[in-house]
Amino acid sequence: MNVDDARYLKKKVKSCGVDVHPTEKALVVQYEVEATILGELGDPMLGERKNCTKTIRVKNLTESTDVKTLSEEIVNMCKLIPQNKQPEVEQLLFYLQNRKDNPAAVAKNVNKLEAPSLEGTEVNEVANLNDLDDYCDLMYEDIPEKVRGTALILQLARNPDNLEEILQNETVITAVARVLREDWKKDMDLAINIIYIFFCFSSFSNFHGLIHHFKIGALCVEIVETEIEKFEQWQQDFLKKKNSSSVKQKDLDKLTAKFDALKKKQEQLLRVTLYLLLNISEEEKVEVKMRNKGMVSLLTTLLERRHNPDLLMLVVSFLKKLSVYKENKDQMKQLNIVEKLSKLVTESNHEDLLNLTLRLLLNLSFDTDLRQSVAKGGMLPSLVKLIGHEYHHSTVLLLLYQISIEDRFKALFTYTDCIPIVMRLLLENPQEKADLELISLCINLACNVRNAKLICDNKGLKLLMKRAFKFKDSFILKMIRNISEHSSLKPLFVDYVGDLAKAIKNNNHEDDFVIECLGILGNLSGLEIDWALVIQKCDLMPFIDSKITSSGGAEDDMLLEIVILIGTMATDEDCAKLMADLGIIHKLIELLNLKQEDDEIVCQTIYVFYQLTFHQTTRELVLQRTQAPAYIIDLMHDKNAEIRKVCDMTLDIISELDKEWGEKIQRVKFDWHNSQWLELIESADGQDPLEQNGGVGGALSHDISGDSEFGHLLQNSDILENSDLYYQGTDYVSEQGPNYIEEIARYNAMGSGYMDREDMMDNGRGSPDEIADMYGDLRTSSSQFALQSQHKLSQMDSQNELYGRDDNLMYHQHQLNPAGPGGMPQFDDSEDDEDDFNPDSPSLRFHQATHATASMIAKRQDRY
Repeated sequence: MNVDDARYLKKKVKSCGVDVHPTEKALVVQYEVEATILGELGDPMLGERKNCTKTIRVKNLTESTDVKTLSEEIVNMCKLIPQNKQPEVEQLLFYLQNRKDNPAAVAKNVNKLEAPSLEGTEVNEVANLNDLDDYCDLMYEDIPEKVRGTALILQLARNPDNLEEILQNETVITAVARVLREDWKKDMDLAINIIYIFFCFSSFSNFHGLIHHFKIGALCVEIVETEIEKFEQWQQDFLKKKNSSSVKQKDLDKLTAKFDALKKKQEQLLRVTLYLLLNISEEEKVEVKMRNKGMVSLLTTLLERRHNPDLLMLVVSFLKKLSVYKENKDQMKQLNIVEKLSKLVTESNHEDLLNLTLRLLLNLSFDTDLRQSVAKGGMLPSLVKLIGHEYHHSTVLLLLYQISIEDRFKALFTYTDCIPIVMRLLLENPQEKADLELISLCINLACNVRNAKLICDNKGLKLLMKRAFKFKDSFILKMIRNISEHSSLKPLFVDYVGDLAKAIKNNNHEDDFVIECLGILGNLSGLEIDWALVIQKCDLMPFIDSKITSSGGAEDDMLLEIVILIGTMATDEDCAKLMADLGIIHKLIELLNLKQEDDEIVCQTIYVFYQLTFHQTTRELVLQRTQAPAYIIDLMHDKNAEIRKVCDMTLDIISELDKEWGEKIQRVKFDWHNSQWLELIESADGQDPLEQNGGVGGALSHDISGDSEFGHLLQNSDILENSDLYYQGTDYVSEQGPNYIEEIARYNAMGSGYMDREDMMDNGRGSPDEIADMYGDLRTSSSQFALQSQHKLSQMDSQNELYGRDDNLMYHQHQLNPAGPGGMPQFDDSEDDEDDFNPDSPSLRFHQATHATASMIAKRQDRY
């Protein structure tokens, strides 16, 4: 086509249709534009078609809006919609009026902030891309010319199509960056224009490298910090002059107007600066630099400017983005940010700002201390009022759920309207399943007894049961299960026992629903319920039997709830006998073997045995026909404290009601408690307890019937009558080796100060080396054994306080009578005399140690 021949342009617009916007309250008009270039004679030379759309937003559309009148107004004002489509527009508006907004779309729109305004910085000229070099030359003139040049460059930069062209002119970008660095303090309009230019580049990620190259981000942080300090100084001067009595009202009005103008211009600069920083903060390393420069502190300070919602929206959005990182969150905590945000929640009437504030609080609520600040900051009533607000519904429920996690804050909801509101939303929900945020909050609130009472008021429990059974909603049943844990409310569930039992049998394939039913029934302990009748009428035993068998393949959660239910039912003697007759006890023992690593199942299974021992009919079966007591004894020293507690309770009951088992349990407890003493006695025979019993604590492996090596000693009433514990005669003096007893006495005399090593050598007993080697291959000398024995005695004496301790027990001076009944050495307890004590006595100290050991063991046995 020859350009010189083109004379006319013909444009034709054709309407294609009207539809609703997918996320916003708006109509989308679709039309087609056909452009044709005509020649001099009117013949078409070139034609092109383009599909276009026009969005008509109806933000003021509410439930009370007259959609017919509004549709007529839209058709009259928009020439793209023919008059014959007015009924269709009316129908679309009616649809928008009743459509629920998507929370995700609402949140997305909230995060989309409006671009900063340019009020007061425009020029009455139209910029041309071809004159870019001329605008660059203005950067070397005075401030007014620089302001004019930057304003013209900004006009070009606001069109995204021109950014690539401007970037190619490196001279312009360099000159603009230089002017910003040198002259931003001289004129605020100049700073706004230049920062806005770089803001246009920051809107696209591929231009962020340009901003980093000229270090615009660091300069912007400096600008924000300086402007905040400047504003504080302005405010102090203004208040000082305002409070002065010499200032006239006319001068005060001028001063106020000037202060407001400066504040408005500064907030415009702050807004565009913060927006630029927000755009480039998408990179993690940039956020780290911002934190190091104190960006969190600066933004928190700006929260106090509550008169400018647009600036606050930007500040809160920035803080919400930074709050994702722990370091920023901790700094916000130190700056008491929740206290400042609470004023925005309770006082702000700006919906978008309020929603952003709620989302920031939601991010902060994952910290325990900040969650406490939100709960105690007086915001709870205001948050509860926002539950019914469609715009904030989802965010508020999530925030309230976070607060309700803490048990100490659940009671705070009692003094608000939260319970009636959430109950109405839950019961009037037209859908089968309630919103996850709503039901999660209800589940947490039901854990508090006061909240649970409010939930049950006005037939609330009955309505919840009805809805749960109708829609098979396991979440509502979980909420009801939390209610059933409160003792004062358990009687309300008596009427629903049959329904819950039937639901367990009839919904065998819906595990979550059945688990909650089992949990509710398991919580109903302490009530006068005929569980045997419930089992027989609802035929529950086949279900229970099939689940707890090893081949049943039930999940651990299901098994745990069934065992808890069995423990609750076992409180009824008739039901306990019925379950015992059906072999439940043996299957529980098999389950105990199978799930011995699961502490919860083990603990609840032992509790079942605890309940069964209370009834005469089941106690004999448990004790005589099963191995349950042996398992309980074995678990008596489990590492889990709760298991040990239940085992001790069960064994105490068994000991009181069955004499034979009581003696066995007493013996086992004695052996366990005195295991180290038993090792010490065994070592007195010259045997290694580690080798004899398989390791430390091997004495515990003795059979509880008393067949162990020391069983006959421990069962006698007076352990001192057993002469096996003492060395007698001269068997302990070897013909080929040393005299052990003499060496022990010699060692004791040396250790107590009566004889030292030099005395030993002076008395002709040899050198220390000769004494050390005199035993040949013997690994442990008798003197070393005596030292170990005394050390063990001292150690046991400090660990166990079952007897009156005497620190000088090993050093009491007793006179040994060589002849006693049955050849047993006897001790004279009369007052000692120095002349009676002979440090060279061959066996005095050894017998003293043995006598002390035996006496202490006898005292321990008497205690049991």
